[in-house]
Amino acid sequence: MLMSSSSRPTRLHYMPNGFRQLSPGDHVLCAVTGEVIPLDLLRYWSVPLQEAYANADIATKRLMAAT
Repeated sequence: MLMSSSSRPTRLHYMPNGFRQLSPGDHVLCAVTGEVIPLDLLRYWSVPLQEAYANADIATKRLMAAT
């Protein structure tokens, strides 16, 4: 994805059924790969670890490793 010069990462508080935006921005970074995830495409995160993941495969592997 091409990012414009005005795009910037945000900070989120992850909750079981969504997230709350704590700072202005339009994307987060995957905690495992560093991939840019636009907020409108963010689907996978960990509430206990407060991390975002780019896809289900990455999220599953990370959560299995954390247990």
